[in-house]
Amino acid sequence: MTAEVLRDLLLWSALVNYGVLLWWFLIFALAHDWMFRFHGRWFALSRSQFDAIHYGSMAGYKLGIFLLNLVPGLVLFVMR
Repeated sequence: MTAEVLRDLLLWSALVNYGVLLWWFLIFALAHDWMFRFHGRWFALSRSQFDAIHYGSMAGYKLGIFLLNLVPGLVLFVMR
């Protein structure tokens, strides 16, 4: 696999992952009550716990995208 192919793969992966993150945020923001009731069937969480878990998970996912896709892709782009 060449550096160009790997760079394109990482940057496309970052784009897809940011799309997933955006979708997650939109569902969380627009259907918060539905998600809370849906997850409340399995887990006994307060609203603040539910919000904190989702907020922290989104932050971790965003950090993972940045460190595992975006940074290596940009490094390969700069090395070009």
